[in-house]
Amino acid sequence: MSFKLIPSSLILFRFLISPFLLWDAWDGKTSVWFIVGFVLAFLSDILDGIIARKLGVSTANLRQADSWADVCLFSSIFISAWLGYQDILMAYPTPLLMVVIAQLIWWVINLVKYGKPASYHTYSAKLWGITLFIAIISLFGFDYAGITLWLTCIVGTIHSLEEILMTLILPVWTHDVLSIFHAFKLRQQLLET
Repeated sequence: MSFKLIPSSLILFRFLISPFLLWDAWDGKTSVWFIVGFVLAFLSDILDGIIARKLGVSTANLRQADSWADVCLFSSIFISAWLGYQDILMAYPTPLLMVVIAQLIWWVINLVKYGKPASYHTYSAKLWGITLFIAIISLFGFDYAGITLWLTCIVGTIHSLEEILMTLILPVWTHDVLSIFHAFKLRQQLLET
C-alpha cells in the first residue's frame, strides 16, 4: 500500500466504524468496545490531516471527505448518546439547543453561499474536537455530563459562529482556513487578484 493512501484510509475508517458504534448503542447500552472504537476514530481524525500535510496530499476533496467523516462519526455518537443517555441529556436543554441551532445556521449559510458545507479545519474546530472527546468519554465512560457538556457546547457554539463569519467574509469556497484572521487575510488576497 502506498503511504499516500494512509490519510484516505484513516478517513474511510471513520466512515466505516460510525455505524458499528451506533449498532453497539442501539439497545441503549454501550460496551467497552464503543469507547475503544470512538478513541480509535478520534485518533484517526487527528492523524489523517497531519499525515496528509506531511505527504503533500492534503487536497480539497480529501479535506471535504474528512469533514463528512466527522459528520458521520459525530452524528452516530449523538444518536448513540440519545439512545443511552437521554435522561442525562434532557437535563441540559440550553447548551444542547445553543450548539445545535448554531450548527444548523452554519449548515444553512454554507449551503446557500457555496452549495456545500465549509471545510475550514479551524483552530476552534480542533479545540471543539478536544472538548467533544472529553464530553463523550465523560458521558459514555462515567455517565457524567455537567461541566464537560457545557464546555463542549460553549466551544462548539463559538466555533460555529466563527465559521459562519468566515463564510460571510470569504467570497469563494476554500478549505483549510485556520481562523477568522486567516479568512480576512485570504479575502484581501483574493480581492486583490
